[in-house]
Amino acid sequence: MKNVDTIAVLDFGGQYAHLIANRVRRLGVFTEIHSPNCDVSELEGVKGIIYSGGPSSVYAADAPEYNPEILSLPVPKLGICYGHQLIAQQLGGHVEPGKVKEYGIADLIVGDEKCPILKDLPKASPMWMSHGDQVTKLPEGYRIVASTKDCEIAAVAFDERKIYGIQFHPEVTHSKFGMKLLENFIDITGAQKTWNMHSYLPLITARIQEQVKDRKVFLLVSGGVDSTVAFVLLNRVLGPEKVLGLHVDNGMMRLGESQKIMDFLKAEGMNNLQIRDASEHFLAKLKGVTAPETKRGIIGKEFLVVKDEEMAKLNLDPNQWMMAQGTIYPDTIESGGTKNADKIKTHHNRVQEVLDLMEKGLVLEPLADLYKDEVRALGEELGIPHNLVWRHPFPGPGLGVRLLCSDGVLTDDMVKFEDVKDTQGGSLADYLKANNISGRMLPIKSVGVQGDGRTYAQPFLLTTAGLSWKDCEKFSTELANRFKAINRVIYQIGTVADEDPKLVEQFATRENFDTLRKFDDICTTFLQENKLYEEIWQMPVVSVPLRTAGKPCIVMRPVNSTEAMTANFAEIDQGMLAGLWRKFEAVGAGSLWYDVTHKPPGTIEWE
Repeated sequence: MKNVDTIAVLDFGGQYAHLIANRVRRLGVFTEIHSPNCDVSELEGVKGIIYSGGPSSVYAADAPEYNPEILSLPVPKLGICYGHQLIAQQLGGHVEPGKVKEYGIADLIVGDEKCPILKDLPKASPMWMSHGDQVTKLPEGYRIVASTKDCEIAAVAFDERKIYGIQFHPEVTHSKFGMKLLENFIDITGAQKTWNMHSYLPLITARIQEQVKDRKVFLLVSGGVDSTVAFVLLNRVLGPEKVLGLHVDNGMMRLGESQKIMDFLKAEGMNNLQIRDASEHFLAKLKGVTAPETKRGIIGKEFLVVKDEEMAKLNLDPNQWMMAQGTIYPDTIESGGTKNADKIKTHHNRVQEVLDLMEKGLVLEPLADLYKDEVRALGEELGIPHNLVWRHPFPGPGLGVRLLCSDGVLTDDMVKFEDVKDTQGGSLADYLKANNISGRMLPIKSVGVQGDGRTYAQPFLLTTAGLSWKDCEKFSTELANRFKAINRVIYQIGTVADEDPKLVEQFATRENFDTLRKFDDICTTFLQENKLYEEIWQMPVVSVPLRTAGKPCIVMRPVNSTEAMTANFAEIDQGMLAGLWRKFEAVGAGSLWYDVTHKPPGTIEWE
């Protein structure tokens, strides 16, 4: 962005590379993402460079390509995790597999309080670790400025060249003083803090006009915050005569969602939105499908099929119309949308058909540089009402990713309770006994993220009554870190029977979605009645293919986040939850479970 101080972020494929950029932007400095093998000319004029984390090892044959000339640029540099290891290796240090793989919060013990990168940090600072490798020998000129219990070289400084390296991730919300450290780096660079959505609006306006030219834009409006803001933005920039919105009811919407969308936008004076009920079409395509990635792929592909059908009905010339999407950064990153990113899950707007259209320059994504918090800020800058901008995020595939499907057959890759071991050979049973808690391995799997890669593992159900949220957080973190078979922990709020939940057939049918809609609406009403709706960032309600006493098992997943790349499970007063369980039980639920997993290691959605 011209005439604005900029910090460059080199993307080595970490799931949080763009989160770093988001955090720096929130501190008021514009950031740009660059490939690590870019030409140094692309970095001309930047105030500083941040090297991101990544899923590879710096000594691996398939390590990301990197232009070593970047290191010679005379600007301050900050290496995070993989980036820290790479800079150290480039300067003559050694990187090796660590004796302990750290995943979770560790206390950073500051050794040099006068080091500018650690300015005003407390002596012990909780920071998020997510690594297997570590620097074992320092390059000449380096000095250690902070350590953790399991990582002596947790933070380093090369004062002469203003190069700093940290093994932890300051960009994730779990790092209590991470934002302060990033602000310290900004101060070191001397960058001016002038970035905000008010200054971004003219930039994105010019980009949209340049890309669209004399064409018109056709936008699929899912009803979530992102697509709604995108629709309003396009109307403001191009005018309603050049924009046509289509809301497709795929049979996987929340209760009354489609009508609410139409009412919202009509109140805003936008009458260029059409609604198509394609629920029978989608449900027919999903018949018998159980694999999460296959489901997402079908939903994304069929959106395009319906879009083409509607364009044909309206007699819209494809050569005169572009397709627009409300894609934001996390959608592209979790789908492996950058060169070095590890795919966590395929978002519906990143299926192959969409990628093919993007190659031809036929897809407009006006929000693709932004995170959720920036999208909300842009929405308010556009004058969209507060209650619309601050609705809970809702995924494009809708409840399709919240209804877990199964053919009811237990597969060989499901790990039984008695077979769960940690890396040292310790058993899950011994861990539970040592901590005086009880629980069950559930015979289903969900998507997660650990390090910078995807996990697909089983949830563990904590059944011990009376646990505090602090207890749940402790056990959740320890179980997911210690046992590879577990990537998510849930806590039992209520159940009609103390028995092992039974795996059953569950497919994407209207009846099953109607059941899920019922429970989802109860939860939404519960949040609104207790004035918790805006305190909690999002609360997916998930139907799993398990039954207690023949009745459905439901998971509630309340989280707090700002950008969707990281999240903490939200702590609702447990006294309130007793009343919620009674409502669930009254309408036929067998069990109500509460997801107590942070992201990482559990993604916000289960699929």
